[in-house]
Amino acid sequence: MLRRAAIQSLSRLPSPRLGPPNGLRTLASMAEPSFHFSQCGNCPDVFSFFEKRTSTWLVMQYAVLDPVTKDAALIDTVLDYDPPSGRIATTTADGILAWIEKQGLNIKYILETHAHADHLTASQYYKKKFNAPIGIGKRISMVQETFAPVYGFEPSAFEGSFDLLFEDDEQFKLGALDCRVMHLPGHTPDHVSYVIGESVFTGDSIFQPDVGSARCDFPGGDAKELYSSMQRLMGLPDHYRLFVGHDYPDGRSQLSVSTVGEQRSLNKHSKVGVTEAEFVEFRKTRDSVLGAPQLLHPSLQTNIRGGRLPPRDSSGSLWFRIPLTPPVALSV
Repeated sequence: MLRRAAIQSLSRLPSPRLGPPNGLRTLASMAEPSFHFSQCGNCPDVFSFFEKRTSTWLVMQYAVLDPVTKDAALIDTVLDYDPPSGRIATTTADGILAWIEKQGLNIKYILETHAHADHLTASQYYKKKFNAPIGIGKRISMVQETFAPVYGFEPSAFEGSFDLLFEDDEQFKLGALDCRVMHLPGHTPDHVSYVIGESVFTGDSIFQPDVGSARCDFPGGDAKELYSSMQRLMGLPDHYRLFVGHDYPDGRSQLSVSTVGEQRSLNKHSKVGVTEAEFVEFRKTRDSVLGAPQLLHPSLQTNIRGGRLPPRDSSGSLWFRIPLTPPVALSV
């Protein structure tokens, strides 16, 4: 029922046809990070890049590195997409590529916190450039199973989409830095965060304290689970840095980081003293009036396949499929 309701409420846009990228600005200049957070103690060097070309507000992309070895990971990358023309470009990614080359980084991982519903991932593009594995939480299979029939994907369409499917608490190394995966469902069932040293890349599992929390009304989303996930994050040491996936500033400049201590005392939706019942009631009320992300269907069709565009049709054309919910008078 939740899946049906979500799809019905998100099915109002006409289907765009993809074309060559020359509808977007394609001469990329080197990207400049929006913020640089230097290594401190057991923290990595972190560079955040705000994505401003898509219709979604302030998407954060991260380059995370061990400054000694220059081994690095890219987290939650973005592909440029212009819905009216259906054209896709790599301008943003090319700018970051130029910056990576200048910095002399060794890209070891391309990481996704979840299958995003508001922008297209550039993970496949970066993989072709660096031959680095794409990683995501193993429960991406649940999201794929949900949306395969919606978009007409056969099971084989998902083969090879991701190289690493992470378990909760799975560990890996980035240079000399210890890394750990935290499964943090609620916003989506596949959602994970990456703990790299004493920095956490939270995706949409938590937002800045004055923004609070993410919606939970996507198929497989659950407000109780998100409350638990936020509490798990707030159980980390106070000084840990939390890097968010989006920001929605109201009367302030954009931010990408807070600390666990700040979240515990200030998060407007889930700070100390807020009960699970209060949080669930708030999210239920709030989510009931939220509209669909503008890029929902193009994003999901791309992102549940690890950044691969939909297969071409028999004529060789590329299309995104948009499910429609017509009024009864127009139903056939």
